[in-house]
Amino acid sequence: MVFVIWMTGYPCSGKSTLAEKLLEYIPKMKILDGDEMVKKLELDDWAKESRIKHSEKVAYLAKSFLERDISVCVAKISPYEEMRTTAKNILGKYRFIELFVKCSLEVCANRDVKGMYKRAKNDELDNFSGVTAPYEIPNNSELIIDTENSSIEDCTINILNFLKSNNLISTSIEITKK
Repeated sequence: MVFVIWMTGYPCSGKSTLAEKLLEYIPKMKILDGDEMVKKLELDDWAKESRIKHSEKVAYLAKSFLERDISVCVAKISPYEEMRTTAKNILGKYRFIELFVKCSLEVCANRDVKGMYKRAKNDELDNFSGVTAPYEIPNNSELIIDTENSSIEDCTINILNFLKSNNLISTSIEITKK
């Protein structure tokens, strides 16, 4: 059974890192990383309407992989509930797992090697989720992964165990800390 994991969380919460780690265990899965999608699917600006439209494009791209029996992990901020609901509706017949990557703004800012949080706090960056634009914390995520208080390995094991318990990946996949 193919599935999509739609990871949402603040910038620098660990979404891309988790997606890459999952790929070690599920090599046939396709990753649609938010930063790459901004470049490839041309995000016009960071206004809410543009971001919602961009998320729709990412959902349709994910659907094209699912239609070819390739599971997908979308690692995208997706700051608005409307975005996540729209993605879920677009991907309707496929197994959609909303995964909230939980991490405080303070820790995310400390992880930020690009200096985006600092620029946003200095009013140099508009529409930055959690600082100069809203981030609506999901109320109904199927899975919450706390990257602030758990290692990436432990977080990955939790996701894999969830996928196994829902018969979405083979029970023969050996889950170990690497």
